Amino acid sequence: MSGKVAIVTGSNKGIGFAIVRGLCKKFDGLVYLTSRDVERGKKAVADLEKEGLHPSFHQLDITDNKSVETFRDFIKEKHGGIDILVNNAAIAFKGNAPEPAGIQAEQTIAVNYFSVLNTCEKLFPLVKNGGRVVNVSSSAGQLRNIPSEALRNRFKDPNLTIPQLSELMQQYIEAAKQGTHVPEWGNSSYAVSKVGLTALTMIQQRMLNDRDIKVNAVHPGYVDTDMSSHKGTLTIDEGAAAPVFLAVEADDTVKGQFVWYDKQIASWDGPRPT
Repeated sequence: MSGKVAIVTGSNKGIGFAIVRGLCKKFDGLVYLTSRDVERGKKAVADLEKEGLHPSFHQLDITDNKSVETFRDFIKEKHGGIDILVNNAAIAFKGNAPEPAGIQAEQTIAVNYFSVLNTCEKLFPLVKNGGRVVNVSSSAGQLRNIPSEALRNRFKDPNLTIPQLSELMQQYIEAAKQGTHVPEWGNSSYAVSKVGLTALTMIQQRMLNDRDIKVNAVHPGYVDTDMSSHKGTLTIDEGAAAPVFLAVEADDTVKGQFVWYDKQIASWDGPRPT
């Protein structure tokens, strides 16, 4: 059970795949590439092995509690702990998706917020003191994307708890089902999910300060991936640069922050960096 361990969720393709690649090059330890689909995950590992890199694979579907618990038990038994956890797994509906707003809201928040929260709650007890957690958010996760000032103030309340945040996420889902969400929440389930994830990051940092665990949210940039319908301008390796930086290179003072793809600390509730 010796040696260091890094884990990247949802990493058989796209930014997650490139984060694994970057960690294999810069992290002095074992890197786990995880994915829902075993065959796709193993193929991704084989592709990296062709580059002379040596990640390990384990199945992990963050939407399946049994899968999360199986993975947790495996890591605990084999390694005893986690040094780096990168929460990358996420979904996004396309702009022309036919599903009603309520369905999009429920499914997007379920994966991008509630499943990430559950994964963190299962894995955080294994994160070693001094470890690092990187939550892959988005520019959509900036607070300015929520139209309602009252809601923005609730999200950035320094005393906000996880149960209160989860209740806010549920309130959004109900509003979307009723068709009343746009004036206060905006028209993007993805944006609300990433605002929730960024808010969660701030709460997690407060909760883990006494263990010297650094938790940061990161906007990886507009990356050429399936999720962006390949409209992004950055390569996956460019998108992985800031997450990898936070995982292995950032100063220990960088914690509880929202970090831009160029590694600048950004204002969560202000304008984007120039």
